[in-house]
Amino acid sequence: MLKEHTREQIQKAIYEVLSENLFVPVGVSNRHVHVDQATCDILFGKGHGLTVKAPVKQKGQFAANEKVDLVSPKGRIEGVRILGPVRSANQVEVSLADARALRLNVPIRDSGDHSGTPGITLVGPQGSVTIDKGVIVAARHIHVPSDLAKQYGIVDGQIAEVDIGGQRGLRYKNVLLRVREDFALEMHLDVEEANAAGLKNGDFARVIL
Repeated sequence: MLKEHTREQIQKAIYEVLSENLFVPVGVSNRHVHVDQATCDILFGKGHGLTVKAPVKQKGQFAANEKVDLVSPKGRIEGVRILGPVRSANQVEVSLADARALRLNVPIRDSGDHSGTPGITLVGPQGSVTIDKGVIVAARHIHVPSDLAKQYGIVDGQIAEVDIGGQRGLRYKNVLLRVREDFALEMHLDVEEANAAGLKNGDFARVIL
């Protein structure tokens, strides 16, 4: 009887711990580009539609077969993949190391926040487009579906910390939580951030709320 009671207590304690912690899968993002349709037309030809190489976790999004070169006044990175579908605005997401290679002063920003960001030239097989802004180092963030956000009391724009275990364990600070109904739960890190903790796609991290 004592053993059964103890077992129930242990199970309850485990449930309480798990319910108070939010574990999220990690998605590691390499440098990539978002383009609007007008830019896509110039880079790849009038009326060109981006073609799917592989879907990504977020609904309706995919890694496209199409690639472009990034050209700054003092640097160049070739073969940068486009992430589809086409967007309402152009955006280039690079790492801090990429920014140094391009010799650009690139700020860390949330997606879509282009104020004060540098521009760059996108070179495709059919033409090139120079954008006057939109190059960012993406702020580390977590996509949270609305139902899960409600369960954990998370609001859009909230800032959290994230713990990583293992031999290269660390704690990420200033992690932006983004909430939307159609989001799939996933933490987005760039390659440099992931390498610092020895993370790969599909690993799990614990959110400190």
